[in-house]
Amino acid sequence: MDVLILNGSPSGDSSITLQTVLFLKEIFSGHSYEILNVGARIRSIETDFSACAEALEKADLIVFCYPVYTFLVPAQLHRFLELMKESGIDFSQKYATQITTSKHFYDTTAHEFIRENCADLGFRYLRGLSADMEDLLSERGRRDAVSFMKHLLFSIEKGLSEPNFLPKASGVRFAASICAPAAKKKAGKIVIVTDLSGEDRTLSSMIARFRAASPYETEVVNLREFPFAGGCLGCFKCASSGQCVYRDGFDTFLRENIQTADATVYAFTIKDHSMGYRFKLFDDRQFCNGHRTVTMGKPVGYLIDGAVCAEPNLLELIEARAQVGGNYLARIVSNEKDPDSGIDSLARDLSFVIEERYTQPANFYGVGGMKIFRDLIWLMQGLMKEDHRFYKEHGFYDFPQKRRGRVAGMYLVGSMMQNKKLSKKLGANMTKGMLMPYQKVLGRVSKLKKSREGSDNHQTNKE
Repeated sequence: MDVLILNGSPSGDSSITLQTVLFLKEIFSGHSYEILNVGARIRSIETDFSACAEALEKADLIVFCYPVYTFLVPAQLHRFLELMKESGIDFSQKYATQITTSKHFYDTTAHEFIRENCADLGFRYLRGLSADMEDLLSERGRRDAVSFMKHLLFSIEKGLSEPNFLPKASGVRFAASICAPAAKKKAGKIVIVTDLSGEDRTLSSMIARFRAASPYETEVVNLREFPFAGGCLGCFKCASSGQCVYRDGFDTFLRENIQTADATVYAFTIKDHSMGYRFKLFDDRQFCNGHRTVTMGKPVGYLIDGAVCAEPNLLELIEARAQVGGNYLARIVSNEKDPDSGIDSLARDLSFVIEERYTQPANFYGVGGMKIFRDLIWLMQGLMKEDHRFYKEHGFYDFPQKRRGRVAGMYLVGSMMQNKKLSKKLGANMTKGMLMPYQKVLGRVSKLKKSREGSDNHQTNKE
């Protein structure tokens, strides 16, 4: 069998993810393997796709191999997928899978992104391997990789593949109309980040309506106009200094023109089940901030041209981004139905949130994601010094083992519950005991309310 490895890492042969592939190549040596460093060579591949086309035509199995970058694949691999779709190659008789390494931070959305695009291309898709960066160094990790490859080869031999569960879009779109401009009275600024082209009339009208409806000054940052020198290289040279190895000025531009705003609205047209290559490039390059949620507390909103209802993975990704970043997700507006009302509501919601400094507690996406980062930065604090300082300042190091009193208390309660007599006596008192701290809070609120009512009555009598 001819196996083609599409190495999406910008590190090329130095990719950690690629080492798992090389390990499996040695063990399962009865097949023909070819490796294309598409992540490292994306600029030259854009100029001449012929060698890649020849390798893709020849392959029986295509393996997408990459490190997970900010919820998805690296921008370079994202661009290669676009080129694959433009090539017109028939992939319907070919198999595809993926091998990734990460710290399991939203590897789920990255894998789903590849699966969705494999469905678009007509591949017979088989579920991939999501490994920790250090799994190959352990016996269990190597065993898991071998088991994955055995199952993959078995599935191909038996003609098995994953079913395609992609939801279908209705195909109906609605245009946004322009409203009377709101009086710009409020101090502050909302930045609209977009990759708008001259042909994106629908998205342009949505942006125009939002700008008219917003009581805040708005500024449009078009990613097509920024001279990106390239995608994130994963070199970690920014880990200590915060300065990107590229000298295109993006880190300064990001901090001075985007992250200083009171809120951010992202506006894009759905492409390849995501925001598109340019937005992915923008996301990856934000690693100059490391793992620091520098816009924490600032709200975000989305203006989307496309059928969001048919993109559950994209919706999950958008919510996860906001949750991990500590950003209130004001609203996602698409042009599937009544965009005017949605855009006006987004403008009003952002206005309230900015003025009231409204935030929400994190849900599973935010709590789970930050705990992964917490443990990672703690281990790598010697390298990621700015991240470590930021995490300390914001109390992110909330390790449960630090709460020794709570742990000791649970041991005591556990011992008591194992005693039948004590357990019977405790009974409903356990619930009462758990409610006591909450009742104290309610009691304080009640006293405060009565105190305020008394003060108001006293003021009324004086008048």
